[in-house]
Amino acid sequence: MCMPSVTDFLLRSLRKVLENRCTVDDSRGELLELQLKEAQVLAEQAQQRCEEVSRRVQMVEADLAKAEERAEESESKIVELEEELKVVGNNLKGLEVSEEKAIQREDSYEQQIRDLTARLKDAETRAEFAERTVQKLQKEVDRLEDDLVHEKEKYKAISEELDMTFQELSGY
Repeated sequence: MCMPSVTDFLLRSLRKVLENRCTVDDSRGELLELQLKEAQVLAEQAQQRCEEVSRRVQMVEADLAKAEERAEESESKIVELEEELKVVGNNLKGLEVSEEKAIQREDSYEQQIRDLTARLKDAETRAEFAERTVQKLQKEVDRLEDDLVHEKEKYKAISEELDMTFQELSGY
C-alpha cells in the first residue's frame, strides 16, 4: 500500500506540475496572444504610417518636380531678363550719348540765340538811328523843297520881270 501511495503521490505531483505547466503555458499563450494582437495593431499602425509616409513622399516628390520645373522656368526667365537688361543698358547708354549731344546742341542753340539777340538789338539800334537820320534828312529835303519852290517863284518873278523888260526894250 505504500507503493501506490508513492505512485499516487508522484502522479499527483506530476499532475500538479503538468497542470501548473499547462496553466503557465495557457498564461504564456494568452500573453503571447495578447502580444501578437499588440504586435498586429502595431504592425497595422506601422503599415498605416508607412502608407501615409509613402503618400507624403509622393506628394513631396510631385512638389519637388513642380518646384524644379518652376526653377527651370525661373532660370530661363532670368536669362531672358538678363538679356533684356543688357539691351536696356545699351539703349540707356545710347540715350545718354543722345542726351549729351542734345545738351551740346541746346547749348549751341542758346549761344546762337544770344548772338542773334545781340545782333537784333544792334540792328534795332541802327534802325532807330537810321529812322532819326531819315527824319532829319526828310526835314532837310522838305526845307530844301520849300527853298526850291521859293527860289522858283523868285526865278519866275525875275523871268517875268526880264520878259517885261525885254518887251519894253523891244517896244522902243
